[in-house]
Amino acid sequence: MPAQPHLLVAISPHGFGHTAQTAPVVNALRQRLPELRVTLRTTVNPALLAARFAGVFEHIAVATDFGMEMASAIDVLADASAQVYAQFHEDWGHKVEQEAEALAALNPDLILANVPYLTLAAAARAGIPAVAMSSLNWADIYGHYCGHYPGAAKIHAEILAAYNSTAGFLQTQPSMPMPDIAKRRAIGPVANVGKNRRSELNDRLGLAAQDRLVIIAPGGIPLRLPMEEWPRVPNIRWLVPAEWGVRRTDTVALETLGMHFTDILCSCDAFIGKPGYGSFAEAACNGVPVLYVKRHDWPEEPYLVDWLAHNGRCLEIEREDLQTGNLARPLARLWSLSSKPAIKPTGIHEATGYLYQCLQARRASVADTIPDAAQ
Repeated sequence: MPAQPHLLVAISPHGFGHTAQTAPVVNALRQRLPELRVTLRTTVNPALLAARFAGVFEHIAVATDFGMEMASAIDVLADASAQVYAQFHEDWGHKVEQEAEALAALNPDLILANVPYLTLAAAARAGIPAVAMSSLNWADIYGHYCGHYPGAAKIHAEILAAYNSTAGFLQTQPSMPMPDIAKRRAIGPVANVGKNRRSELNDRLGLAAQDRLVIIAPGGIPLRLPMEEWPRVPNIRWLVPAEWGVRRTDTVALETLGMHFTDILCSCDAFIGKPGYGSFAEAACNGVPVLYVKRHDWPEEPYLVDWLAHNGRCLEIEREDLQTGNLARPLARLWSLSSKPAIKPTGIHEATGYLYQCLQARRASVADTIPDAAQ
C-alpha cells in the first residue's frame, strides 16, 4: 500500500441516507488507517459532509447520478425521471470514457461508491478497484418506476452491468433483496450512535420533566409542513429544520442547537419522517421510536419498515395527519409500545474490514509492478 493510500468516495446526493451510510464506515477506516487520504466526490451539501465526515478531506462537487426526480420528499416523478435517464444514457460509452479519464487523473487506490453507477462503470474501464455500498441500487429503482418506458431495457442493463463490474457490493441491512447483483455481500446496519444530551437540552430550552422533544426531519429532500396551522400539543416541543422558518414558541430550529444531528436524535423522545435508511437505522441504533408516513410506491420501503418494526418501535401515520398536525394520539400510542434495546451498527466493522482488505490487495498488486531496488 502506498505511504498515503487514497480513497475516493462517490456519494449520491439523493437524500441524506447515502451520506449517513457512508460516513461512519469511512470514519472507522480512517481510525484504522490514520494516513488515509480521503476525497469526497459529490454534490451533497458541504456543511453536511463536514458534520458527518471526521478529519480532513478533499471535496470535489461533482455528481454522477441523480437518483430519481422528486416532486417532494415523498413523491417520485416517474415520467420526468425516465426522460432524464434517457438523456443521461445517450452516448453511454463516451460518458464512461470521460468519467474514466477523470478518475484516472485523481489516481485513487480504491473507490467506494454509494451508489453512483457511472463512477463504477468508469472505474472498471480505468482499471481502478471499486466497491459499492448501499441499501438500494438504481437499477432496481429505475426498473420499478421506469421499466415500461421505451428503451428502458437497455438502460437497465447498462446500470446493472456497472454494479456487477465492482469488486463487491456491500448490502447494508436493512436493504432491498438485489437478486441481480452478482457480488453482493450482506452486512449489518450502518449508523452513527449519538450521545444522549437531554439534560443539556432541558436546561437550554427550559423544559420541564414532563415535556417531550420530537424531531421532524424529511431526510434531505424538501418537505415543508404547514406548522403554523397545527394545533398546540401540551408538553411537546418540536425540533424542525431552520429553513422552514417556523415562528412558534413550541418549535426550535435544529441548527440553532449547535449539536451533531445524531446527538439530538439520541436525546429526543420521538422522530417523525418518511422511511429512509439514514433516519430508520439511526433511530433503531439509538433507541428512538418513530412515526412515519409511507411513500407506498418506493420499492425499498417495505424492507425498511419491516426491519424497524422488528428492531425498534414505530407506527405509521397518514399524510393528512402530518399535514394537519394531528399527532397527539399517534405519539401517545407510540410511547405506549414496549421499549426494545438499541441494536448495534455491526455493518461499520464489517464494511471497514472489507475495505481494508481491498486496500491491502491493491498494495500487493502495486508492489508487484515496482522493481526491487536491490536488483
